[in-house]
Amino acid sequence: MVTEDVLGGRGRAGASGPATAGERGRARSLRPLSGLGPFINAHRADAAASVLALLISTASTLGLTAALRLVVDRGFAAASSAGLNRTFFVLLGVACLLAAATASRFYFITRLGERVAADLRVAVYRRALTLDQAMFLEIRSGEVLSRMTIDIGIVEAMVGSGASVALRNLLTLVGALAMLVFVSPGLTLFVVALAPVVLAPLVLYGRRVRRLSVRAQERLGEAVAFAGETLEAVDTVQAFGGQRSLAERFGQAVEAAFSASLARVRARALMTGGVIALVFSGVAAVFWLGATAVIAGKMSAGALVQFAILAVLAAGAAGALSEVWGEVQKAAGAMDRIGQLLDARPTVAAPSKPAPLPWPPQGQIDFDDVAFSYPGRPDLPALSGFELHVRPGERVALVGPSGAGKSTVFRLLLRFFDPTRGTVRVDGISVREADPDEVRNRLAWVAQEAPLFSGSAAENIGFGRTGADRPQILSAARAAQAESFLSALPDGLDTRLGERAKTLSGGERQRLAIARALVRDAAILLLDEATSALDAENELLIQRALDEAMRGRTTLVIAHRLATVLKADRIVVMNRGRIVEQGTHAELMAEGGIYARLAELQFGMEAA
Repeated sequence: MVTEDVLGGRGRAGASGPATAGERGRARSLRPLSGLGPFINAHRADAAASVLALLISTASTLGLTAALRLVVDRGFAAASSAGLNRTFFVLLGVACLLAAATASRFYFITRLGERVAADLRVAVYRRALTLDQAMFLEIRSGEVLSRMTIDIGIVEAMVGSGASVALRNLLTLVGALAMLVFVSPGLTLFVVALAPVVLAPLVLYGRRVRRLSVRAQERLGEAVAFAGETLEAVDTVQAFGGQRSLAERFGQAVEAAFSASLARVRARALMTGGVIALVFSGVAAVFWLGATAVIAGKMSAGALVQFAILAVLAAGAAGALSEVWGEVQKAAGAMDRIGQLLDARPTVAAPSKPAPLPWPPQGQIDFDDVAFSYPGRPDLPALSGFELHVRPGERVALVGPSGAGKSTVFRLLLRFFDPTRGTVRVDGISVREADPDEVRNRLAWVAQEAPLFSGSAAENIGFGRTGADRPQILSAARAAQAESFLSALPDGLDTRLGERAKTLSGGERQRLAIARALVRDAAILLLDEATSALDAENELLIQRALDEAMRGRTTLVIAHRLATVLKADRIVVMNRGRIVEQGTHAELMAEGGIYARLAELQFGMEAA
């Protein structure tokens, strides 16, 4: 598929992420449009057909001028209906050819534009899915959506219309000038002398228009990203009564985008108006000179008609080029933003020759002297000198105060990030040396706030395992104690859950997330507060299900509610990115350290 080829073939060396807004604003060339090459090349037949139709339609347009000259000089001058009919039949034939070629050009170029836009959207989406977590700390998901919709829409308009119009007008201009030389070299020389006057404002204003286009696209992208972020949390917005203030902020963002767009439109209007005024002033002068030549007998009436129409075509083409140039620059700005995503390369990626993990999976986990700091917080280590070794089949609970680094352990194990020092191993193989997908296939993760999708319950559970069949999905739902509430839904497992499954309660969503992990049948279970959204009764049921699911599997459990980790083989107490205590519940209580204080505080409060 084209997107596979393009994603494999793009990318500048060293590109690690989208450029900043300032960097986008400094790009002034049309070079970003070269990124469209592989996408257009994948549909060469449509491109070739549109170019052929374009050449025929342009030639037909110019041919109409010769046919009109023939009508004036031979049809009228012949003073016979037969001669007049022949010339008009020639004119009609050329017009029919023009109509057929124009229709073909419109079809093939529009189809090419929509096909390229579709491939671009798929390519951007696929690239976004491969970017690591650090990338999404720098760019909001709304900004990615803006590039997939607004920017690709601009590129689609350029490929499916603008480029064709630009090429047609360029060919028309060149062809008209060539025919003008044939009709009257003297008058043509005068027309050519006007070219620098027309091109000067085109070049001077063109750069300004492109800068303004990029700024307008950025402002609109910021507004869309803000809207997407707030709409995703509309319940929170309404709960805190923030509708009015957010609407005002969004209005300000839209006004900023409108002002930037208006500045671009104003610059384009001035450029287009100035060029057209200059062009048609020159055309008027050319007509006067031509009329003088006809009166003097130096030109025929038909030649003057042809020259006049050719001059109008050339002037119109030059004027249209000034307008299309702005569209091309706008598309270059949009493609620059799209290209930044396509060129982005995740820092977490599979090595060129990934080391295979042993088979069958064992479930062994090792952290050797691991240190890690999140991007943007280099002076605040999340882990420091972290050492943890988990035997196959062992149940280990990670406890400690918030910010101790417990969730970071999961994120490094899933290889969302790479440690700044030390090694993380799964089944004896460093995760840096293995394919991240192969490593993650051995892990089943239940996050504290596991997101669900808007599809059916069956689709949400089956997402945990590619190709999971109905019995496997049902078995996972039953093990997660989700079967009872799922069977009560209107269509059972096939019930559509709505955006982020908001039709379900928090406990029901969490049980679906657990079922999604269980259907994976992975060697290692990662449970991050997996029962936090459940009431006491459901927590007991889920705990029984998890006890069964953990049998024969390595399990890491993060829990603030210590009652859920009492059966762990080992409890690891973390504080400030280090392990400060470890042992069984009884051993840690006897030590009287951090765990004992947490347990006394928590169990004492529960008893009260």
